[in-house]
Amino acid sequence: MAKEIRILPETKVGEGFIPPQYLGPDETEYRIRDEQLRLLGKDPSDYRSLTTHELEILVRNNNTCNDWSHFLVKDPFCPELVRNNLFSGLIRISKLEHVSLEHHDIAMAAGIFNSQIIACDIGDNCIISNCAYLSHYIIDDHCILINNAEIQVSNHAKFGNGIVMESENESVRITLDVMNENGGRWIYPFNGMLSGDAWLWAKFRDRTRLQERFRQMTDARFDKRLGRYGIIGRNSVLKHNRIIKDTYIGESAYIKGSNKLKNLTINSSEDAPTQIGEGVEMVNGILGFGCRVFYGCKAVRFVMCDSSALKYGARLIHSVLGENSTVSCCEILNNLIFPAHEQHHNTSFLIASLIKGQSNLAAGATIGSNHNSRAPDGEIEAGRGFWPGLCTSVKHSSRFASFCLLAKSDYKHELNIKFPFCLVDSDETHGRLMLSPGWWWHSNSYALMRNEKKFKERDKRVDTSIRFVYSPFAPDTMSEIFEGLAILEHAAGEAAMRAISSNDSDGSMFGDRIFALLAKISDAAVEPKAGTEEELKLVRQLGALILSSSKDPLPFEVTVRGFENSNRPQVIIKPCAGWRSYREMLLWFAIQTVIPALEAAPLSSDPYEYLSSLLSASACKNIETEWENLGGFLVRRSKLEDLIERIESGNIQSWDALHEEYRRLSAEYEHDALAFAWCILGYLSLAIEESAIWDHNEAHLPEPSRETFIQMLRDAHVLASEIAQRVFATRAKDWANPFRKATFRSEAEQIAVHGKVEENSAIQAVKKDMHEVQRAIDRALERLGTALNLG
Repeated sequence: MAKEIRILPETKVGEGFIPPQYLGPDETEYRIRDEQLRLLGKDPSDYRSLTTHELEILVRNNNTCNDWSHFLVKDPFCPELVRNNLFSGLIRISKLEHVSLEHHDIAMAAGIFNSQIIACDIGDNCIISNCAYLSHYIIDDHCILINNAEIQVSNHAKFGNGIVMESENESVRITLDVMNENGGRWIYPFNGMLSGDAWLWAKFRDRTRLQERFRQMTDARFDKRLGRYGIIGRNSVLKHNRIIKDTYIGESAYIKGSNKLKNLTINSSEDAPTQIGEGVEMVNGILGFGCRVFYGCKAVRFVMCDSSALKYGARLIHSVLGENSTVSCCEILNNLIFPAHEQHHNTSFLIASLIKGQSNLAAGATIGSNHNSRAPDGEIEAGRGFWPGLCTSVKHSSRFASFCLLAKSDYKHELNIKFPFCLVDSDETHGRLMLSPGWWWHSNSYALMRNEKKFKERDKRVDTSIRFVYSPFAPDTMSEIFEGLAILEHAAGEAAMRAISSNDSDGSMFGDRIFALLAKISDAAVEPKAGTEEELKLVRQLGALILSSSKDPLPFEVTVRGFENSNRPQVIIKPCAGWRSYREMLLWFAIQTVIPALEAAPLSSDPYEYLSSLLSASACKNIETEWENLGGFLVRRSKLEDLIERIESGNIQSWDALHEEYRRLSAEYEHDALAFAWCILGYLSLAIEESAIWDHNEAHLPEPSRETFIQMLRDAHVLASEIAQRVFATRAKDWANPFRKATFRSEAEQIAVHGKVEENSAIQAVKKDMHEVQRAIDRALERLGTALNLG
């Protein structure tokens, strides 16, 4: 270590920040510093030299400087407010007056006291006190710096961005290994990165031109010249910190008691201040606006998007954390996490995963254990609403549809859960994987219906021009429901054929239509596992008819294949309830999406004809059911492909231009979702046998007739009442549970603690929302010229 210490002449302190070989013929080492100062609204030419009287006061107040001619000030300047300091290099101090600054009940007079300051610009009326080493920073107006051990910037500072400066080798570039431990999905972090950017870069690795364009766009985003100074934005407070190096700090930031902050960009503004608290260590990363990091957290090679938070010793490594996410206590390695992720417990662990947001990891959840492989190359992908229960262990590689809830278990095999809104459980006693599709809808309506409002309230972003989709009922989940229906219907058809062929009495519950279809299948000599396409359609029709006309439990067991990498049975529980739940969710999404368009129809027009003319040509005759979650907002697959092709061709040349495209696509979402909803109404207008054989890859669907549309509005009216009742019933179970009551000495005590169930705010909110939906349906029906008949 001793060999790393160089002995320099005293006059060199604060000079030679940029080596001469990196300066042009007429450039000085202050070239970039002056540019940065101008961007803050200050002109370097406005500063003047000290007067003799001012210099005398500074010296008398025990200030020293290696060259007082490099000590410049701006009027008004009160030299008596500068005491006991050591200055080196070019120092420029803006206005310094007899004023005081107050922050969190601490008030101090403006001034510079007991500090060593090297080559810095200091803004209007700042407080700098007991800063042992403050070097090469531009400090904007009204900042407070108290008791900081080391704040400095090197001449090659990159402020957390994955770039290479003009003096450096490629080997020093910072990358993030998201979604995979082996680094096969590395990305370059950059200030302004969104989770959608990271997903495009990490996911489409086979698009070599796209990968090259992303590298070029990142490199072109930054100035590679040496000599950029650090910035501490106006109204920022830094106190009791140990090491802050190569860190950009935005306006109104509050940083207190951190151990080490190195190579960072900390975005902050008056409207979205960022705070960093005691014991925090962060290296090589980007923090978005309005972030919070407190109490011993560690983050290395990371991006925290706007309004995300780390608390209570959380570890974030090689990961991108989406907007409005909160992570406490736990460990997160090699992940890409979309907005609104919650993970609060010290014993939870998440590694090598793509989590698409609105997720919650419970205590003890271990997501991404590599026990099924000898190499750390597995991955996990989970759609929106992923919720593994307490002490759940999931192995690489696994995939989960949206709103998948895992019951507490050690899942020993890889999983591929294709059912959305599904409860998954491992029945170790009987050696089975248990699947309950649509469980959130039919058995936990309370949690499902409050989801959207909860996440909207937690969205603290200042810039909401990219509109995130928080509703569980959205095109991405509806697309998964189509797949879930196909699997359910086919599985039920297969199970019925096996059961009836082995025991004729099992068929007594079915009607003539089902027996006619069974005879048709029998005549075709179908083998479901290896049948023709036509035969497989007949099996699915059989399953759809059974599920639509029966109630759980069926007289036979319905199983699926390919949901778990094992030979044990994979059993569907409550298949009829799941099938009906999926159809009801399709209707609920479609009607809720169509109602605003109905109400926006011109008063002189017929609402049905207005919608039909608006949507038929672009929707049902050109249907597209494939949607992608692009970091919090949804986009049709064809539009995503077009976006990628435009990046590859160079039509989109920068990350800022790409983000403008995100805004355009999110603005187009409403119309695209409306077109998709109209298609779903067309699908629901089909007879059960027809809907069962409709292929979502087909080019068209019939649009709903006027009569069918009116009936579906009526059905949604009834469904709104049922939803309100379900929400109340699912929550009321907690109040009625005798084991929950056991801790209270009386019902009065229980009410004093929990309140009355009928007064629950979430229940009241859902009830109000359902009433509003019904009123909107009534208005639509009135305009359609029909009277609502619920009898």
